[in-house]
Amino acid sequence: MKYSHIKPAIFLERPNRFIAYADLNGKKVTCHVKNTGRCKELLLPKTPVFLEFHPDAAQNGRKTEYSLVGVYKQTSRGRLLINMDSQAPNQAAWEWLCQKHAPFTDITDIRREVSYHASRFDLSFRQKDRPAFMEVKGVTLEENGIARFPDAPTERGIKHLQELEKAAKDGYSCYLLLVIAMKNIRLFEPNMAAHPQFGTALSHAAAHGVTIMTRDCIVTSDSLTLDAPVPVRLPET
Repeated sequence: MKYSHIKPAIFLERPNRFIAYADLNGKKVTCHVKNTGRCKELLLPKTPVFLEFHPDAAQNGRKTEYSLVGVYKQTSRGRLLINMDSQAPNQAAWEWLCQKHAPFTDITDIRREVSYHASRFDLSFRQKDRPAFMEVKGVTLEENGIARFPDAPTERGIKHLQELEKAAKDGYSCYLLLVIAMKNIRLFEPNMAAHPQFGTALSHAAAHGVTIMTRDCIVTSDSLTLDAPVPVRLPET
C-alpha cells in the first residue's frame, strides 16, 4: 500500500491515545495517531517519525492535518523502520491476496469486511471452491528480533479467534494473518506478559482448525508491502 504527502518529522509527545505532537521543520504540529495501542517503546521524545499530510483535512471535517504512520526504532541491530498505522495491515493484506501470492495462488471472490454470525472478519475468499475467512492483526511490538502481539490486553482479539474456530468447525478454511510491520524479525510469539489469555486462545485456535500465518513487511516512508513468513512459537495448551 502507498501513502501520499509523507513528511519526516520528530516526535515530541503523546498526550492521549489519539493525538501526538511532532516537530515538522521547526513547527509544532498536531497529529492523529493511527494506532490506539500503547506503543511506549516506539514513541519516545526526539524519535524520527513519518507523518501523512491531508491537504483536504478542512473540507473533510478532519480535526488534524497530519496522521502519524511510521517511526524509527533504535535497536541493537541498528535502526528499524516500523509502520504503526493500524489500518495499513488490512489494506496491505488485501493487496497481497489480490496478487495471489503462495499459498493463495488459486483463490477467487476476494471480499473485505464480511459478516459471519456475531463477527465481522477482515477478508473472505474462495479457495479451491471452499469458502475461507481471514482475520488480520498488525504487529508493531519487537524486542531483540522477536515480534509479539498484543501490546495490551485484547478481548476483541480473543473473540475473533473463537469465531474463527467456530467457522472452521462449520467447514470454512480459516486464517489468522499476523502482519509484522517491519523487517529483520526472527520469530513471532504471543505476548504472554501483556495478555496470557490471548496466547492460550491462539494456541487453542491453531489446534482447532485455524491456520496461523505471519508475514514481515518491506517498510518505506510511504509504503507497506507484505513479504516473507516468520517462524511462530506458540505456548503449550
